[in-house]
Amino acid sequence: MEYYYSIPLLFVVGTLAGMINIMAGGGSTLTLPTLIFLGLDSSMANGTNRVAIFIQNISAIASFRKENHSEFGLSWKLGLLTLPGAVIGAFVATEISNETFKSILAVIMIGVVISMLLPKSKKKFSEKVFEKLPWAIYPAMILIGFYGGFIQVGVGFLLMAALHYIMKMNLVFVNMHKVAIVFLYTIPALLIFIFTNNIDWFYGLSLAAGNALGGWWAAKWAVRKGEKFIRYFLVVVVIGMSLKLLNIF
Repeated sequence: MEYYYSIPLLFVVGTLAGMINIMAGGGSTLTLPTLIFLGLDSSMANGTNRVAIFIQNISAIASFRKENHSEFGLSWKLGLLTLPGAVIGAFVATEISNETFKSILAVIMIGVVISMLLPKSKKKFSEKVFEKLPWAIYPAMILIGFYGGFIQVGVGFLLMAALHYIMKMNLVFVNMHKVAIVFLYTIPALLIFIFTNNIDWFYGLSLAAGNALGGWWAAKWAVRKGEKFIRYFLVVVVIGMSLKLLNIF
């Protein structure tokens, strides 16, 4: 495909993926197949997608901050926990098939949807969390970091589940912390893909322009529409992504 066709395609796909990534997760299920369709092999597509993820989250962090939703101290603390797993995952990502990971992810996402449809406790989820982290968040962040470094697809769902249920955050603050965490662990993962020559910069930057736009507006909508809107958006996206990963459609 000629470059002049690929630029608008990647921009449109990136914009949609950026919105999905910030509001829920799974936008890479759109971007990775698109990059492969344009002729990249799976490893190159995986690395190229990280350029868009990196720039998308810079945009989303700035948007959340402009909406007065930021808590960088806690975001960076959680993000640092993901780094060891992310580095290992990115190294492992070379030639390994991801089919088993996709099946496991689909089951996890279905579980997240079921849990969200169950009757809720009257206890309110907070907009701020305690300084002392619950012990369960440590292994959760390390494993999520590994998964994110390895394939990225759907890592937002795992982060949302961990922050919502372990940290007891409401979904607006979950999304705010999520983008900062993904930004931080994407740095070493991106460097590994760069050093192993697994990035197409033209495609990556074309995709990143769309991701950045989608991420910016999705962060604003997350804050202004509130937790209820995010919950409905998340349920719809998770059901669709789960069916796709299980090859139902």
